[in-house]
Amino acid sequence: MKRSSRQEITRTTAYSGLLLATMLVLGYVESLLPAVAGVPGIKLGLSNSVLIFAIYMLNLPAAWTLMVLKVLLSGLLFGGFNTIMYAMAGGVLSMLFMSILSRFQSIHPITVSMVGGVSHNIGQVAMAMILLHTRQLFYYMAILIFVGMACGALTGVCASSVMKHLKAMKK
Repeated sequence: MKRSSRQEITRTTAYSGLLLATMLVLGYVESLLPAVAGVPGIKLGLSNSVLIFAIYMLNLPAAWTLMVLKVLLSGLLFGGFNTIMYAMAGGVLSMLFMSILSRFQSIHPITVSMVGGVSHNIGQVAMAMILLHTRQLFYYMAILIFVGMACGALTGVCASSVMKHLKAMKK
């Protein structure tokens, strides 16, 4: 293995560890906040801003690994098996769309984040519909689409701001 390849792997691993720790802290802080307007399932998704950052500043395999580790560790630390199932369904669908969209230079990270927020909510509601054997949750989707867009925009702005400042520091 070349020296530069080892250095790149070491750098990515170190950044990934820092980003995972940041995601877990943000997820914990968010778990302490009360439900928005008393509506269950609505969260800002602050740790997703770190995931957007990872997609653009690291690489897709690292970002996917971070998402899986964040879901598993957050579920084990702050939730349970059901939490892991719902979060994984939302996370996989969200990462799938964000991975595809992030490859297009013409699509801004805020838009990618908004699509990620919406698709995360769709994944979670789909999992709930499967587990609970009900289609009634489909009506809840209308609210969650707008919430996903708004929260995705917020996390996208956070990630874009950090990326902009880090790129300026590199120069």
